[in-house]
Amino acid sequence: MSRLTTLKDKIQYRIKKSKETVFLVSDFMDLSGRDQILRALRTLIKENLIIKVGKGIYSKAIKSVISGKFIPADNLRNIAISALKKMGVEVVPTKAELDYNNKLTTQVPNGFIIGVNKRVSRNISFGKAVIRYETIN
Repeated sequence: MSRLTTLKDKIQYRIKKSKETVFLVSDFMDLSGRDQILRALRTLIKENLIIKVGKGIYSKAIKSVISGKFIPADNLRNIAISALKKMGVEVVPTKAELDYNNKLTTQVPNGFIIGVNKRVSRNISFGKAVIRYETIN
């Protein structure tokens, strides 16, 4: 096995071996300082290994068979839910999801609104798709 000498190599190894598709900067804080980690992550973005979907939130990248461009390895809703859980935010059904599940409406929730138990200030987006939050108490 080759030796992982640079910080970029260590981060790249962790990302490739992980079954998860979402990574926070805090996942790599045991390797080095924040500035060096961010520099290595920017390099991995240029190499199309990962995509930045929010402040300190990264996703594995795959090449789209349709457009040939690199896209997140999972859909944006699943990425957002995974990132929120890693940040300690509880994800709950929105009012629209509850109404639909209780058969009070036939309007299908769009999936870009996620119910959370506390205020979230991070924006999670890719392209024109943006995740919004609904605080449920």
